[in-house]
Amino acid sequence: MRRPLRATLTALAALLATALAPTTATAGTEPKAPADFVALRAVDPTIRQEMRYTTAHNFVGERIDGYREPLCILTRPAAQALHRAQARLLRKGYTLKVYDCYRPQRAVDHFVRWAEDLDDQAMKAEFYPQVDKTRLFTDGYIAEKSGHSRGSTLDLTLVRLPALPTRPYVPGEPLVSCRAPQRDRFPDNSVDMGTGFDCFDTLSHTLDPRVRGAQRANRLLLKSTLEDLGFVNLAEEWWHYTFKPEPYPDTYFDFPVATASLTRGD
Repeated sequence: MRRPLRATLTALAALLATALAPTTATAGTEPKAPADFVALRAVDPTIRQEMRYTTAHNFVGERIDGYREPLCILTRPAAQALHRAQARLLRKGYTLKVYDCYRPQRAVDHFVRWAEDLDDQAMKAEFYPQVDKTRLFTDGYIAEKSGHSRGSTLDLTLVRLPALPTRPYVPGEPLVSCRAPQRDRFPDNSVDMGTGFDCFDTLSHTLDPRVRGAQRANRLLLKSTLEDLGFVNLAEEWWHYTFKPEPYPDTYFDFPVATASLTRGD
């Protein structure tokens, strides 16, 4: 009786392994970017990159899902247009610095889960000091879809050359309002734009009349340079630009932010 029982158990084990094999293989396969997505550094290595969502220094307070590497990925047309903008700005003594580029859908989903958790307000003092968290969806600060996931949208700023070094954020350190004067905000080597990056506040509106002098001039320099090369600004965020026409105007991708996601490995 032992031999038939052993044979039966062996056959069942083999059958189970065969049934599970396709599921395991599928689960381990990540989506890849289309061939016309590139790493920005392959198109222009002079553009600074400070990829905030690979760190805890963002409005959520932790690394965001899908950001495997501090890497700016864009569609090739957007990256090439940004390269042309950089060439113009270098002649004026500035460099571009990107905070975020392509954003996977899983990262957007992470933002949504965070926004729905009204008890998690660890980063409020810096990123949304005057906005009640219950209004993040209503006021448009958080949405279930983002243009970043289409690959031609990015968040960026200007840095005066020579660029000064910046220190890393230390989780748990005291937070300062993104509306505060630049000298008081978390140190950033960018020019003064009137607010910090990702400041959920009407003061971040690109043409807010309260922003004057050098701050307004800095916003307009970034805006005029980029718009002249095909980028469109989101009026509510001085840092947010989309290259037009978008190669993928209706597609929201979910491949991870990682070199391995790029078909060409750029």
